[in-house]
Amino acid sequence: MGLNEQAGAKLAELVGVLVCFAVKEEAAAFKKIAPDLILLDEILITGIGSRNAAEKLYPVLERRSFSLVLTGGFAGALNPELKVGDVLFDEDPGAKVAEILRAAGARPGTFHCAKRVAITVSEKAELRRSTGADAVEMESEVIRGICRERKIPSATVRVISDTANEDLPLDFNALMTADQELSFPKLALALMKSPGSIPRLRELQRNTQLASEKLAEVLVALFGALNDRRRAGAGGLGALI
Repeated sequence: MGLNEQAGAKLAELVGVLVCFAVKEEAAAFKKIAPDLILLDEILITGIGSRNAAEKLYPVLERRSFSLVLTGGFAGALNPELKVGDVLFDEDPGAKVAEILRAAGARPGTFHCAKRVAITVSEKAELRRSTGADAVEMESEVIRGICRERKIPSATVRVISDTANEDLPLDFNALMTADQELSFPKLALALMKSPGSIPRLRELQRNTQLASEKLAEVLVALFGALNDRRRAGAGGLGALI
């Protein structure tokens, strides 16, 4: 077998990691550096909510195989101790990334997958009381459920973008289309009606940018370690490609 054939065989034996984000803003900081880090992997923007996540994920899993699926992005804090930029994770036993994530500064946490955005402090407090979860988001449960059906190890890696002790500046649920996409005409109208919310919206934008950067730092460390593992397991794959 020639060198190119050997490389092809090595690549065929390996399957990559799929990272799912709901919206491009969650992935922004990571995507800037991902091409330099990812060897055989893929980033998927699913859209907001369980239905969108399922519709986007199934075709990708039909097309190719993955050794690990990560559901990443923002989460709202339910635990009052959590701060903007804190990264939490939860993994299936087969994922085997907890040690790497801890070393990268993430901490174990529990997530509640909601059907709507938790807007107010009182909503967050009630979710904390009723679920016991540390954070709330809207896609991970269905993504990880699909992965379990297909026996693909998965993990949730989410960063806090708003704390348990703060209201969001607008009711984002009222600004969504039927497909759970943010409607910019509705947003513009809401800002015209409530111009006092603009400073808080700008603060939220700054916080989400910070959160995206903190999440990227953890994911960079994770992928660096995973690629080291894969190169070692492939008998020096890096030298072949």
